[in-house]
Order: sequence, then structure tokens, then C-alpha cells
Amino acid sequence: MRIFGTILAGGQGRRLGGVDKALLRLGGETLLERAVGRLGPQVERLALSANGPEAAYRAAGLAREDAVLPDPPPGDLGPLAGVLAGLDWAGAGGADWLVTAAVDTPFLPCDLVPRLLLAVETAGTAGMAMAASGGRRHPTAALWPVGLRDELAAELAGGLRKLGAFGAARGAALAEFATGPGPDPFFNINTAEDLAAAGAALR
Repeated sequence: MRIFGTILAGGQGRRLGGVDKALLRLGGETLLERAVGRLGPQVERLALSANGPEAAYRAAGLAREDAVLPDPPPGDLGPLAGVLAGLDWAGAGGADWLVTAAVDTPFLPCDLVPRLLLAVETAGTAGMAMAASGGRRHPTAALWPVGLRDELAAELAGGLRKLGAFGAARGAALAEFATGPGPDPFFNINTAEDLAAAGAALR
């Protein structure tokens, strides 16, 4: 079983003044470095789904051998487009599964991949799985069979933009993660206040 990973970082960062979240610094490292450090050891190969200059991501912590995947045309289609780019890349590389995670989740669990796999095995399906915590689903933190590529492409072309809707329609298995003490493992940074709260949690 071959599992690749894609860090989703194609958002506009509008509530942070249009900043590229991957390049934000938290606790002495970039959010990209934190995501690579947490997801990278769990997968065979890693890619970044992002639309900025590749040199900036290399400087911010992406290894030379990791791929940078821009959104497919016409662009700006939300995280589903990043997942599609990841599935294309993973399929071309011979992977069976793709795990995705958002770059703005600095406390991403270091056991995300085995927990998602366990959720699929427990459900007894070959379908996808997504993380959940505190009564909420986190569809960016998900396990995708590479065979879903064509189905996802068709939904995206038909106007679907929500990861959660795609997963719910396919009965995605849930991997439940405990919360507390400390921040939710899927706490995500959308505002300056969120960034400050994450920094405080590290101290």
C-alpha cells in the first residue's frame, strides 16, 4: 500500500490581509515547516498544493524532492482543486491513497494517517475517511483513494466546491480525535487572533 501526502495551501488568506499562510511564522518556524514536519514522516512522498512562487516555498521549508502543485485551470476553485491536483500527482506516481491536510492546522496529529486508515478498515469499505474532533468534521484532513480522481473531477466541473459535501455524499468514515488539554488538533489559523492564540498555546 503506497500513501502519498498533499499539504493544501492554495487559500487566499483574505482575513489575514491576503498573506500566503504557508509562509506565516509560528514559534520560530513557518506553518509550512510545521506541516511538513508533521505530515511528511507519515507518507511515502509529499507535495504542496499552492499557487505562489515555488522558490518561496523551498525557502520556507519544502524539500527539494517534494512537489509543488498549482491548481488546475481555471484556478481559484477552492480546496477540492488542490485535492484533484494531489490525486493526479499521486496516481501518476503509483500511489494507492492520498492524505491531505491544511497548511494552517499547526497542531496536526502525528498519527493522522494510521488513524484515517483504521477508520476505513473499521468501516469495511474502500472509500475515503476524514478526521473529526470536538463534534466537528475536518474534511481537509482526509484519506482519499486515488481511484476517486475521475469522480472528483466530474463533481468539480459540475460546480461542487465543498470538501465536506463530497465526503458526506460518499459516506466517508470518520477518525475521531480527542480534544484537550491543549488546542484542538485541527485548530486552524484564519485571523491574526488565531495566530496569536496558536503562539500562546506553544508557550
